[in-house]
Amino acid sequence: MSSVTRSRRQVRLSRALGLALTPKAVKHFEKRPYPPGEHGRARRRTESDYAVRLREKQRLRAQYALREKQLARAYEAARKAPGLTGEALVEDLETRLDALVLRAGFARTILQARQVVVHRHVLVDGKIVDRPSFRVTEGQTLQIKPKSQTTTPFQVAAAGAHRDVLPTLPGYLDVQLEKLTATLVRRPKRAEVPVTCEVQLVVEYYAR
Repeated sequence: MSSVTRSRRQVRLSRALGLALTPKAVKHFEKRPYPPGEHGRARRRTESDYAVRLREKQRLRAQYALREKQLARAYEAARKAPGLTGEALVEDLETRLDALVLRAGFARTILQARQVVVHRHVLVDGKIVDRPSFRVTEGQTLQIKPKSQTTTPFQVAAAGAHRDVLPTLPGYLDVQLEKLTATLVRRPKRAEVPVTCEVQLVVEYYAR
């Protein structure tokens, strides 16, 4: 799939979910703040409870670019964790390596962050990790490997080029952007994770 096709799909998905998933989608959203399709401008009919829960689940899934099985598996793990299931779910997803690469400002979108990991540009505590789903634990440091740091995309990132389109750096990450390193100083808390989602509705979707 070409980058242009992928970008268009992300914009379309953004409009369907009522949520800008990429910087490019933000611009499209400003022009067309309604769902795609010929009936997009029409007011939404009263939605069923199921439709509302489904959309929240899809919103969460899209923000982390997960497959359905991945999100369902994460939900099952969160259900067994102490505390509120919805909060545990988001807190766990936020420790994914690709999510933290994005938050740190090493990439511009979650899909770009995933490519950075898969293409073996990221070290965790000095070792290459190429699994986007790898869970980073408290105290671990991620870094763009030195050889990759000399390339243009990462020099652009190190200069802070992505920070203008990303949320404020969350308190659970200590980032030295010019060195392209970031440390997870503590486990994320749901309230500070920059994800737009009514997590209780996601829990209700899976618990039905």
